[in-house]
Amino acid sequence: MAVRKICFRASLAPEAQKSLSQLVHLYGNEPAGQADVMVALGGDGFMLETLHEARKLRVPVYGMHRGTVGFLMNEFREENLGDRLSQAEEAVIHPLRMIAHSKSGEIIEALAINEVSLLRQGPQAARLRITIDGKVRMPELICDGALVSTPAGSTAYNHSVHGPILPIGANILALTAISAFRPRRWRGALVPMTSSVRIDSLDSNKRPISAAADSEEARDVDHVEVGIAFDISHRILFDPGHGLEERLIREQFV
Repeated sequence: MAVRKICFRASLAPEAQKSLSQLVHLYGNEPAGQADVMVALGGDGFMLETLHEARKLRVPVYGMHRGTVGFLMNEFREENLGDRLSQAEEAVIHPLRMIAHSKSGEIIEALAINEVSLLRQGPQAARLRITIDGKVRMPELICDGALVSTPAGSTAYNHSVHGPILPIGANILALTAISAFRPRRWRGALVPMTSSVRIDSLDSNKRPISAAADSEEARDVDHVEVGIAFDISHRILFDPGHGLEERLIREQFV
């Protein structure tokens, strides 16, 4: 990958802002619309924000770890950035598309690189119904919530609630319960990546729920439809030998 123009983006964390100043001094900073690549300085949350921004510009994103969680980030080094970018391996991933229908009739559409999650808004557990490709598979799930995760996002929130880590090349999605009460032992399911997942709230008045696509939230949700947006691509760059496939395998042996 021949790289000439770099656009730097940094989170508000002091460490990220300090690194931004150093890198801009060394390499300059092109406007986003004129850059060949975006370099994100921060943690995984900031990387997700940058990927959403870069998609509209059709440029890849190379992250360097200057935050808390850095699964999607490369090691931070100031020197030889041009060479690292030229030699970087590219991973192309497709996000989830969430269409959330609120009780008031509002429709909220958003994209999620990691996961779409539904969570109870109040003290009472949620009552959910899960439908896959038009067929009801779970008539009633009483839980704190549920999520649908991509392979790329399977080590994030999904893994923290005991969902499976998915190989990056797996054509499946993880459907994971959050603190399931009934069926108590239900841990979730794996469904084809082409699946259309619908999750309904069975008691949205008494037990309100919210839905989130990465960091974009919808409140007082009646039902949510989730599926892969195959028409949208995100391009992520990694140092050679440290791509998504290697990271996902390595994470299982920590």
